[in-house]
Amino acid sequence: MKTEQTKNVKKKKKGIIKKILLFILILFISIAIFIGYKTIKNGGGVKGFLATLLGQNITKLEELDKIDFLLLGQSGGLTDTIIVCSYNPKTQEAVMLSIPRDTFIGKNKNRATGSDKINSLYTDKNPNKIIDAVNQITGLNLNYYVLIDTKALTELVDQIGGVTFNVPINMDYDDTSQNLHIHLKAGEQLIKGKEAEQLLRFRHNNNGTSYPTEYGDNDYGRMRTQREFISAALNQTLKSENIFKLVNILEIAKNNVKTNIDFNVAKKYIPYAVEFKTENIKTGMLPGQSQLCNGVWLYIHNQEESEKMINDLFLTKQKEDETNENSDQSLEKEKQIDISKIKIEILNGSSNKNNLNNITEKLKKEGYNIAKTGTTSETSKTTIINYKDEYSSICENIKNTLGKSNISSSNKGNSTIDITIIIGSDYN
Repeated sequence: MKTEQTKNVKKKKKGIIKKILLFILILFISIAIFIGYKTIKNGGGVKGFLATLLGQNITKLEELDKIDFLLLGQSGGLTDTIIVCSYNPKTQEAVMLSIPRDTFIGKNKNRATGSDKINSLYTDKNPNKIIDAVNQITGLNLNYYVLIDTKALTELVDQIGGVTFNVPINMDYDDTSQNLHIHLKAGEQLIKGKEAEQLLRFRHNNNGTSYPTEYGDNDYGRMRTQREFISAALNQTLKSENIFKLVNILEIAKNNVKTNIDFNVAKKYIPYAVEFKTENIKTGMLPGQSQLCNGVWLYIHNQEESEKMINDLFLTKQKEDETNENSDQSLEKEKQIDISKIKIEILNGSSNKNNLNNITEKLKKEGYNIAKTGTTSETSKTTIINYKDEYSSICENIKNTLGKSNISSSNKGNSTIDITIIIGSDYN
């Protein structure tokens, strides 16, 4: 009897286990279907999956503007790393411009002290002071900052499994006052978190030697290494095996990185950032030279060369985009204009009477409304007079239709006529 009861109990347990497993299976399938549906809805692929993983609906690309921010690396209370960064999701281009930590921000370099260096501005823990100084130097309009300290750096590098990097030289430096000990061999190797801190803080060896001149010695070499390591770290982070770690990476950043960029805003860029190729990063250093002033080494930036570099790195593409956008808007407006409703007047100011008929027929074939024709006093140059600002592109089309690219255009006040064409003797 007991044996029979035991068998029944075991059967019930097996039945319950089967039901639980079936429930778990159905749950996993439901979750997979939901994630698959959301991924497809978010555009599919890694980008769509990542947006789903982050719990967001993917933001349309046209709604995302270029984002500029100041990257600050903190160690020992000072910001030894100052890099202006920019990312454009539409063009998949990025920029990193290093600002030397000794950059002079005072008024008189002959009376300069250590407090006239840009990295001294963070002593009161206010990143906005550095942003203001960088904006004044570069002419940019930065509003955002990202401040990362040593702890965050080591955790982030370890989280992505380290970074394969070619260390440019043997590094051998000790500073007991900062508990900083740098001992790295030259060559390609896997850099873990603690080693990343050593790499990025290195300036010179215990014996005074530093990076070779062609690489950029001391601070210049360190800034180059920082930019190149950041590029390598980005490349590693965006690898497929790290995509699933992104939530953890963001959590580390959220807890250890100070920024005034809203986290929900930053998340909108991430699905597009996974498509980014690090070879699209443009890098540079603020042009200038080091000078010993009043017993203090300062970096005096070259205003003229700096303006050119800023324009090349940050503004040229922006101006091109704005020009293309305006051109696209003009074309769109032009498409919406019914040329048959534009009142065109043609006046013959040339000695050839056939010119009037010739131009009239050409424009009528194109669909233009020739409201009035006539003659005027003889003139040497053919001119198109536009009375309405919105018809500027139409006037350009008329010039092309007439096959005379050197026809001048001018805008004048109001008239019952929209466009007047005066035929000159140069049309013959």
